[in-house]
Amino acid sequence: MTATGTGTGPGPVPGTGIRLTAPAPGWSIDADVVVVGSGVAGLTAALRCAAAGRRTVVVTKARLDDGSTRWAQGGIAAALGEGDTPEQHLADTLVAGAGLCDEEAVRTLVTEGPDAVHRLIRSGARFDTAPGSEEIALTREGGHHRRRIAHAGGDATGAEISRALVEAVRAAGLRTIENALVLDLLTDADGHTSGVTLHVMGEGQHDGVGAVHAPAVVLATGGMGQVFSATTNPAVSTGDGVALALRAGAEVSDLEFVQFHPTVLYLGPEAEGQQPLISEAVRGEGAHLVDAAGTRFMVGQHELAELAPRDIVAKAIMRRAHEQGVAHMYLDGRHFGAQMWESRFPTILAACRSHDIDPVTEPIPVAPAAHYASGGVRTDLRGRTTVPGLYACGEVACTGVHGANRLASNSLLEGLVFAERIAADIAARPAPARAAGPAPASAPRTPLPLLAPEARGAVQRIMTAGAGVLRSAESLARAAAELESIRREAAEASAARAPQKAPEPGVEAWEATNLLCVARVLVAAAQRRTETRGCHWREDHPERDDASWRRHFCITLDADRAPALHTTATAGFPPTADDGLPAPASP
Repeated sequence: MTATGTGTGPGPVPGTGIRLTAPAPGWSIDADVVVVGSGVAGLTAALRCAAAGRRTVVVTKARLDDGSTRWAQGGIAAALGEGDTPEQHLADTLVAGAGLCDEEAVRTLVTEGPDAVHRLIRSGARFDTAPGSEEIALTREGGHHRRRIAHAGGDATGAEISRALVEAVRAAGLRTIENALVLDLLTDADGHTSGVTLHVMGEGQHDGVGAVHAPAVVLATGGMGQVFSATTNPAVSTGDGVALALRAGAEVSDLEFVQFHPTVLYLGPEAEGQQPLISEAVRGEGAHLVDAAGTRFMVGQHELAELAPRDIVAKAIMRRAHEQGVAHMYLDGRHFGAQMWESRFPTILAACRSHDIDPVTEPIPVAPAAHYASGGVRTDLRGRTTVPGLYACGEVACTGVHGANRLASNSLLEGLVFAERIAADIAARPAPARAAGPAPASAPRTPLPLLAPEARGAVQRIMTAGAGVLRSAESLARAAAELESIRREAAEASAARAPQKAPEPGVEAWEATNLLCVARVLVAAAQRRTETRGCHWREDHPERDDASWRRHFCITLDADRAPALHTTATAGFPPTADDGLPAPASP
């Protein structure tokens, strides 16, 4: 690992000169904009770009409705209720972010958020309304002092938003490429974005490795929860967008701040992969966190008790479990009664009962699991990264909104607001010329050694043990050494002396390689941040240290493909670029 001192850092990097090992593209298509991802951020950006007259292609790793958005249970936060204001939403977000939010980004989110939600409704999303009223029903979640969470289908908000946006995309006739894993960013000789390479899985109009040539690429690939053994994220969340951006020379920030959702259904010590989430809205409606004896251990620990910010609740659960020598706590909502469970939380009720747990008659066993990456590819308020022409929004991005800990239900809103801002920025630029003939040649890059698919589980176990909810210098050093050993073995296997050991290019090998990339960067940042802040909990540095660490890391890959860190001067982010164009008008 290399690092520079405090300051604005070395500036944008033109490229690392590396790419994933993959066959050369066998087909290509042209567009003005390619959006990678089909959650709320990706589809919103795509719809807005298309409406502005830009030829837009949507690339998604599975089906259009298979991203993280449809798994969001709780809802979308915005100052929509009587007596609530953007300033109050701002205050709650800043508190949750533990001193590391970029206040300008948060102000943008909470100010533009209410109108963005209403535009989403006009796009076809249907939110639950109060009984006998057409007013949106609002609830509370952790860290919020007001009822400002709009929900749909009780606990199926993400599914409803996904449905509405997918229908809008299909109605608009946008070109989509499903079951496609994005591989690498294409850049021209000047380092400007010129498209992406991708691999389409299965038969269809396109198959195998190809390319979409476009001067603007919007990354909306979601999170990287699969870097840990247990997560609420779907199987497709393997950090592909962050890894692609790093290989392209972009800066990433705040990867050490992984939010572990405090209440995930505990399925036993051997459970791996995606785990059922027990939404924060369950606590928002009055469920209690208790230990095996029925004691409410959050009372007295925070003014909001069970509705404290997620990092505080996750730490309290882990601390109580360690004190008692057990692996989980319980969430008790028996007092809700069957009717409320069936009407307000039908998805959660069904998930619990599928695992032989009935919340109507018994407490739910819960434990923290990896849930959300507060960090990602660093952007400005227009969604621009440090690579010209590359944008990012949603969980893959780091806008500065979340700081050290995301406030509950701000994620859908962030994806919505900043996707609109990206589309406005793209629309404000001159429409690209549509010249005939072959696309310009992309800058050459050296193939990156691939990880064997079976190494994925090893990376996940290393990260869970060494960089999970509880971290220390010892655990992180062990994780770093073990990850480096895996990387070195992959490099040696790809060397000329052992080509027969190198894995074949393919989806599983590419995903494992991406996971290793983001894991190494996450661990490097967690090692460097010698304090406890937000969802980064260092047992050996239990206090928050504003004097030293109220700042961000901006991370790139160096010439040796190792994480290179420099720090920002303040909690705000420096500009990503200055192209001389005026800022676009708000949507």
